[in-house]
Amino acid sequence: MTAPSETAIKETIFKLLGNIAPEADLEGLDDNEDIRQTLGIDSFDFLNLLIGLSEEFKIEIPESDYGKLTSLKEMIAYITKL
Repeated sequence: MTAPSETAIKETIFKLLGNIAPEADLEGLDDNEDIRQTLGIDSFDFLNLLIGLSEEFKIEIPESDYGKLTSLKEMIAYITKL
């Protein structure tokens, strides 16, 4: 299986975030911003985002890695390395 492109990963993250925070301005989200703080999502919603990423990309994200996935840039880099 080939790795998904950064664009495809970002589109998937935005799709998942759109379900979690439909009122959020995703296009204005900076790649380096903390998604939870910027969009005001709680830890339960953040967990749902990570579960969604696991399911979409058929990857395992260990709980120990959750803290490494706070921004778009970190999520994209993490997924492309797998």
